[in-house]
Amino acid sequence: MEYTVQKLATLAGVSSRTLRYYDEIGILKPARINSSGYRIYGQNEVDRLQQILFYRELGLDLDSIKKMVTAPDFDGARALKEHREKLLEKRQQLDALIANVEKTIATKEGRITMSDQEKFEGFKKKLVEDNEHKYGKEIREKYGDEQVDQSNAKVMNMSQEDYEKVTKLANQVNETLAEAFKTGDPAGELAQKAADLHKQWLTFYWKEYSKEAHAGLGQMYVDDERFTAYYDKEQPGTAEFLRDAILIYTGMKK
Repeated sequence: MEYTVQKLATLAGVSSRTLRYYDEIGILKPARINSSGYRIYGQNEVDRLQQILFYRELGLDLDSIKKMVTAPDFDGARALKEHREKLLEKRQQLDALIANVEKTIATKEGRITMSDQEKFEGFKKKLVEDNEHKYGKEIREKYGDEQVDQSNAKVMNMSQEDYEKVTKLANQVNETLAEAFKTGDPAGELAQKAADLHKQWLTFYWKEYSKEAHAGLGQMYVDDERFTAYYDKEQPGTAEFLRDAILIYTGMKK
């Protein structure tokens, strides 16, 4: 079966403008252009759009999706299995949050009592699972299973006070880094303050801090496009700036 832009957009629940944009950036080209100049999509294009929308639902950016679905060795069947696993992980995260909300409601109604740690258990579990989903493979390869498992356990055992502190620290890192970036000097006072705040933030997750590991993480922010995209989302070049500030802070700058 074949579809025009409008028909495919209606079928998939996206806008015609989205399909035209996907064509422009080369992530989803029509099968052909008919004699009237209309884009025509076939079964292969329908399947690819489904893959793209799956990846979008999982939070990937279009550049990353394009690299995957246009790769010569892209395996659609394997990708669907991976989607299924990730969706199951996401469902587990939502189930944990729902259970947390239900407990909180029961507590408010006086039916049960809930410890402070329980109140944040769902959020902490989601944080751990999100990090595993996004960066687990790379971090485990770099630091080893034991260190990552210890880090995850440390997060799950955080007190309410520590959870609030680390959340506040994360915001302080980003705010200070944004101000420091404007100076253009990774060795400057603001940049070094950002690096120090970043170290403090890490100590909530790492069993032991080391300058070498800190510097290695800073380099990974540049080497891994997902980390780079996170830090560069407001101002391109921020990931490299943070890396340089950390290298200076740790004394690892060559």
